[in-house]
Amino acid sequence: MASENLSLNFIKLMKNPELERAQQIVEWTGTNLFLTGKAGTGKTTFLRQLRERNPKRMVILAPTGVAAINAGGSTIHSFFQFDFGPYLPGRTKMEYKLRKDKVKLIRSLDLIVIDEISMVRGDMMDRIDELLRHYRTPFQPFGGVQLLLIGDLQQLAPVVKDDEWELLRTNYPTPYFFSSRALNESGYATIELHHVYRQSDPHFVELLNRVRSNTADAEVLRQFNERYVPDFEPPEEAGYVRLVTHNQQAREHNAQELERLSTQEYVFEACVEGVFPESSFPTDEELVLKQGAQVMFVKNDVKHRYFNGMLGTVEQLTDKHIVVCPFDNDERIEVDIDAWENTRYEMNPRTKEVEERIVGMFKQYPLKLAWAITVHKSQGLTFEHAIIDVHAAFAAGQTYVALSRCKSLEGMVLSAPIPPRAVITDANVDRYHRELPARTPDESGIRQLQRIYFVNLIGSLFDFRSIEHLLALFLRHLEEHFYKEYPATLERFRKEQLALNHTLFPVAHRFHIQYEQLVAASDDYANDPLLQERISKGATYFRTQLGPLQTLLADTDLASKNKEVLRRYMDLDAELNEAIRQRKALFDYVLRNGFHMADYQRAHALIMAGEKPRKKEEHTEQ
Repeated sequence: MASENLSLNFIKLMKNPELERAQQIVEWTGTNLFLTGKAGTGKTTFLRQLRERNPKRMVILAPTGVAAINAGGSTIHSFFQFDFGPYLPGRTKMEYKLRKDKVKLIRSLDLIVIDEISMVRGDMMDRIDELLRHYRTPFQPFGGVQLLLIGDLQQLAPVVKDDEWELLRTNYPTPYFFSSRALNESGYATIELHHVYRQSDPHFVELLNRVRSNTADAEVLRQFNERYVPDFEPPEEAGYVRLVTHNQQAREHNAQELERLSTQEYVFEACVEGVFPESSFPTDEELVLKQGAQVMFVKNDVKHRYFNGMLGTVEQLTDKHIVVCPFDNDERIEVDIDAWENTRYEMNPRTKEVEERIVGMFKQYPLKLAWAITVHKSQGLTFEHAIIDVHAAFAAGQTYVALSRCKSLEGMVLSAPIPPRAVITDANVDRYHRELPARTPDESGIRQLQRIYFVNLIGSLFDFRSIEHLLALFLRHLEEHFYKEYPATLERFRKEQLALNHTLFPVAHRFHIQYEQLVAASDDYANDPLLQERISKGATYFRTQLGPLQTLLADTDLASKNKEVLRRYMDLDAELNEAIRQRKALFDYVLRNGFHMADYQRAHALIMAGEKPRKKEEHTEQ
């Protein structure tokens, strides 16, 4: 099978079996995956490479604007057009007002990636589930789309107000994503990354692990608190950044340090074009700088001169000219205005591929004052030297995030000792973390997931549940509102439903057992000629069985003086016709091209979105 012949890529080059397994699950199964791991284990690198190489049709979402911009995606709220507030399954009324092009895009997706999943609440996951069921497949969690959830629960926690939790606690045992009903119904695998790339000192890594896992005893705190230096004044050009817990602390410290400089002040105004929410601004709209100011780059340079998180000093400054000297080398970097894009996912009408359309731009120098930054804003960054002030930590994981930004224990200075109360973890997270190994598949388990995925893809070809459900709704509507005026039409639909109850729906169930057994019996099931023959014969048979219902619908044209009754009839008629069209289009594709997993997957996505797949291309399975 193709999954056994994955091309040499960055994951293999990193020689990381955990990342390789994660890639196999994402690319060659339909199983939902939670990819986690402590700070610096390669989660962001995996996402970046997946975005460039993954063959599935995917979108990347994040809970906040800044996280979405950094991940190269959209926020959850903007993509699904959700309002803010708690969601209670079965009690919160959902409004489905997505544009037709967005609906097409959603129906064409194979994979939804959610970055920083630790910040996403369980009720948000269930709200996503309800919307995807509405627009895709109502019988499957998340409408049958695969989820990749990336994040570390020991870092940033979801935000939930007291009044919101009073409502949610009756439905959810915790506010975290893993309490989602839909996610637990779907079943999901977990891969935890263990190899740390950020820190190389095993003793420091172990100390961080003790903080992360809530096992930091007095000895662990003693070793960290040995880094406490009262009234520490960092040497100039040493590159120390102060990590603080509150925004006000960072603002005040940066303002004080800027005021101490006697050089001229310059203000650089950002240019905001189109749609770019203020909450997503990557740096200040009014950037105030002086020569000698300590700054941090907030973007990776395409020329590789600087990276997000690099610290330096403003060496030269005019109203149109900024030169920064990094702390870790003697290079002089002339900084240009850079641009951040706010993107919206759309389907290209020509290629039928999922693409990102730029809807807004933020243009500014990629710098911000950085004598101090908040722990929250330091997420994902690495520093050679840091002054850490977490004695007033107030959120779970805050102290761990701050400490783990440092590459070494020697590069860390504490401005105040860390009290035991500042090491805050959540018992719910600790309990959940202990259960992770039970969800982690080994190589044999991944092969089984691949086999299940192949069976499920065949099942998506011979899935008549939507037709069965819509036909029942259609017939009920006729019985309630058209039985007097159109008794003969009603009788014809009753007979057709009865016929399909004998020739289609139960036969599809028995056929499922047949191809499931054939897949189980074959080592090379993706290329098994007997299985291909059975799929082809099944497509021919079931395509024929749908013909009479399609003809009956085409010959039926009912009228009613009640506008609402007529509108409902027309909607059901259109939905039933579309369900039949989709099924017959899938059969036609397979009869022309055979059933080859990657090619069928692309064709299925397009057909379900109301588009036509491209002409036959050479299939990708080996």
